[in-house]
Amino acid sequence: MKALITGIAGFAGSHLAELLVMENNVEVFGMDLPEARGNNLAGIKDKVKIYRCDIRNASSVSKVIRNIKPDLVFHLAAQAHIPDSWVLPAESLYTNIIGTVNLLEAVRRMKRNARIHIACSAEEYGRVYENEMPLKEGNPFRPLSPYAVGKLGQDMLGYQYNQSYGMFIVRTRAFNHIGPRMSESFVASSFAKQIALIEKGKQRAAIYVGNLDSLRDFTDVRDVVRAYWLGLKACKAGEAYNICSGKGHKIKDILEILLKFTKKQITIRKDKHRLRPSDVMALVGDNTKFSKETGWRPKIPLEQTLYDILTYWRDIL
Repeated sequence: MKALITGIAGFAGSHLAELLVMENNVEVFGMDLPEARGNNLAGIKDKVKIYRCDIRNASSVSKVIRNIKPDLVFHLAAQAHIPDSWVLPAESLYTNIIGTVNLLEAVRRMKRNARIHIACSAEEYGRVYENEMPLKEGNPFRPLSPYAVGKLGQDMLGYQYNQSYGMFIVRTRAFNHIGPRMSESFVASSFAKQIALIEKGKQRAAIYVGNLDSLRDFTDVRDVVRAYWLGLKACKAGEAYNICSGKGHKIKDILEILLKFTKKQITIRKDKHRLRPSDVMALVGDNTKFSKETGWRPKIPLEQTLYDILTYWRDIL
């Protein structure tokens, strides 16, 4: 069985690749940008075959699909940083929406019964109200960033291609997933890197933060990619599923847990440059639908995840 992961060198892609290479009878292929660094795949570089391809280039995507002829496709490639989507909204939308069209068209033309997973996002729900949480899959979409609009476009394309062409497509809406290798652009990794820098004497004993009051649903990336794998094996084509813990934590809770893992005395400083034009104040999900169909539950405690992120940055630095 051949499995293709788009965005394989990225945060979630590399963890998914590690999971799949452990499976019997699964041959793992990857697609990523020519300039993508392979550090995240160092431990399995001899066990995966990577094609250098920009998801925005339709002819290149088609060529890769024709060469591999995958049985499973995990579509993780995306412009993934929300603040960047405000700086370059057109580029973000083009990558996430047109890139998805290119992939789906290439698989459709292959005329094989490939199973496709599209990694969408809980950011699609956007502005939610207290009486709507925990969020179910049928909640209205009120996206608050170009990134969220792009992920919603991916989501709806998955639905449309399933309905129009009968393609086997499962859509997941992952809530905040965190873990080792996460970019410092994301809040938990940013806090952890700053602590590691302070411990090394490379940053003054202050952590710079944005909005600490946002409420989020955090799941370890290793649990999330396990959900992606189970989803293609057990879920229904055409359906969308929340991937989440079902528990809400404020950003300040994340910071407080991380600070428990260091002996340094550290002050907290607000940084206006870390604030967003509009922010989703609360996102907590309901994973009942997915759990019933797959038996999946998160296994890794939040404290362990955060310790592992801090350990990752200590090792890097």
